[in-house]
Amino acid sequence: ANTHPRARQIAFLLAGVGVLTASSYVAVPMVPVPVTMQTLAVLLVGAAAGPRMGLAMVVSWLALAAFGLPVLAGGKAGLLAFTGPTAGFLLAFPVTAFLAGLAVQTFARGPLSRFASFLGLHGLILLAGWAWLSTLVGAETALLAGVAPFLVGALIKSALGAAILAVIPGKYRSGH
Repeated sequence: ANTHPRARQIAFLLAGVGVLTASSYVAVPMVPVPVTMQTLAVLLVGAAAGPRMGLAMVVSWLALAAFGLPVLAGGKAGLLAFTGPTAGFLLAFPVTAFLAGLAVQTFARGPLSRFASFLGLHGLILLAGWAWLSTLVGAETALLAGVAPFLVGALIKSALGAAILAVIPGKYRSGH
């Protein structure tokens, strides 16, 4: 039986929010920014769901956090999450989800181009995180604490994201 298209879209959106929330709880606690699977999930929902739905998923997830639901790393929630050390990373997530969807729809069709796209988008997330964190702790400390520890993870998560997309059948990706 065919599900009503709007109900299917809502279920898809909620599934994306669930993936994003789950990715927040797979974390290695570090100060000032924990290592999580959030960046991988953000890029994957954008790439798999398409730019608009991926953006909607990330914005919905961040809205839940802003309204106080414990959906971010370490169960963080509330408007303070958007002013603390991780704010720059969080604010980059909607943009990078959209760009991941756009990349996969336009030019990142194979595993290598997806890997390169994801690596570049991880760079964008780290740049935004660094820029915000610099205002709180200074540029050098932000680089040492908010970027350097995440470079290897960005490389691994970019490769993992490209590999995961390679095995998701096209009929389950709305971006195609």
